[in-house]
Amino acid sequence: MTTVIFYEKAGCINNTRQKTMLKAAGYRVIARNLLLEPWSRDRLRPFFGDLPVDQWFNTTAPAIATGLIVPHRLDAETALGLMLLDPLLIRRPLIKVGKQCHVGFDLDFMEQWIGLKTALDLHQAKSLPDLETCPRSTHPAYGGASLAQP
Repeated sequence: MTTVIFYEKAGCINNTRQKTMLKAAGYRVIARNLLLEPWSRDRLRPFFGDLPVDQWFNTTAPAIATGLIVPHRLDAETALGLMLLDPLLIRRPLIKVGKQCHVGFDLDFMEQWIGLKTALDLHQAKSLPDLETCPRSTHPAYGGASLAQP
């Protein structure tokens, strides 16, 4: 059984759905709280691979949603420094399988990377709600305001 280390924001609706899909596919999931993890630049950087810096960020984080931080204007070193100061800025989930790391939960990528097969067929799974963007950030019941909390 393949073990997936899954760094999440505790209580995140999408992270819960993602873990459920992984478990249904037969993976052993070890969940860790991304916000409480003792991150360093060297530990965090591998999760982002070759992605552009602006794709490293949780776009619903308050500092981004309010425009205080503009990810596409940042270089890698500045981005990592900000994320170490405020882990809410880190896009979720961070996933580690063996020595390989990745950020986000794109179903097509997950299928290619670890062969994700769920009780749902992948065509059905693609019709699920967006599994990366916090639904609370745009849900009409919340007035479209970001409710990201530490």
